[in-house]
Amino acid sequence: MDAQEIERLLHREELRLASIPKRVSAFFLDEFLLSLLLVVSLWDAFASVENSLELVALSQQFTLEYILLKIVYQTFFVYMYSATLGKMMMRIRIVELPALQKPSFASSLNRAVIRIVSEMLFYLGFVWGIMDPLRRTWHDFTAKTLVIES
Repeated sequence: MDAQEIERLLHREELRLASIPKRVSAFFLDEFLLSLLLVVSLWDAFASVENSLELVALSQQFTLEYILLKIVYQTFFVYMYSATLGKMMMRIRIVELPALQKPSFASSLNRAVIRIVSEMLFYLGFVWGIMDPLRRTWHDFTAKTLVIES
């Protein structure tokens, strides 16, 4: 679908795209929740850290686990609820095109994985979303999703 078709579809269904400030807020809420979960689950290891170098080394040890946690979190919540906890708090949700329905499991997983890729590439996929008229990030493009107001 091209941008004009998507805009007509949103207009017909009386849906509005989520604003950039709401999406950014949801992003930071989700990152905060996931970081908090990681620190709580690894509290003993973090509590034994004596300096910033040890903290960096410890953080690097759990990078893969944190990435997997983010993928599972994003996939689960998008597939089950059409929104992560941060998006729920901001009253926005994700829909899959062209039906404007809750994303499928494959779409949710694709979105979660490409989101990580975008983060690893200096958040370029997120910057792309700021410049796109439909506010689609790389993970929205590949998963064929939009983020809309609830």
